[in-house]
Amino acid sequence: MKKIGMVLLIIAGVVIVFGGMVIAGLNKPVILDEQVNNTWAQVENQLQRRVDLIPNLVSTVKGYMEHERGTFEKITELRSQWAKAATTQDKIQTANAITDALSKILMVSENYPELKANENFLSLHAQLEGTENRIAVERMRYNDSVKTFNAYQRTIFGSVFCSLRGLGQPRVYFKAAEGAKEVPKVTF
Repeated sequence: MKKIGMVLLIIAGVVIVFGGMVIAGLNKPVILDEQVNNTWAQVENQLQRRVDLIPNLVSTVKGYMEHERGTFEKITELRSQWAKAATTQDKIQTANAITDALSKILMVSENYPELKANENFLSLHAQLEGTENRIAVERMRYNDSVKTFNAYQRTIFGSVFCSLRGLGQPRVYFKAAEGAKEVPKVTF
């Protein structure tokens, strides 16, 4: 009788340990997926902050550089596209295009001493630079969480658990836009 009780106790212990491992394995992809979602939300928060700052920057700079209208129109158009973007990939592409256009404005400002002296412009310029730094940090955090999720998904047990939870697709990295390594050209 004692032997049967001991065997049943061992079997119950093994079932409990194995069950716990399965539950933990099923929970890990969800936790990693939520981490990716959270870090992407932080990227979107910073991108939205930038999009909100753009009209103020554009209206301040516009008075000084009326002939740069095409750049301002492009930024306004990209701002609208970002707000309408449905997928993460669309938002990444639009955010990269906004970064390129803004870098041109910031470079142009160096050629306009009176613009650089304008207090409103300097304040907005500092806010925009701060926002760009925040975006860079949040992009890095997002890519780190994507790396963690994708690496787990590629492991033997990770791929099984991700598939069981319906999370079988790798997440998209936030990559720099084509031509980002090139210095933007500003012409007058």
